[in-house]
Amino acid sequence: MSTGCEGKSSWPELVGFEGTVAEARIERENPLVNAIIVPEGSIVTTDYRCDRVWVWINKAGIVKRVPIIG
Repeated sequence: MSTGCEGKSSWPELVGFEGTVAEARIERENPLVNAIIVPEGSIVTTDYRCDRVWVWINKAGIVKRVPIIG
């Protein structure tokens, strides 16, 4: 998937991981992004940004969606 952004842009392998572990790995694998942990059901801005990755977690803190740049 081409996003027009630099570096790795998708982390499907992190679904099922603890959110804080996923956050650290994303930022290590692509230092150009800021990974932000977001509880499911939260409202977030819908603008597209190459420097942001939403990390959606459930109530147990586990990643439930594929983290992608946006």
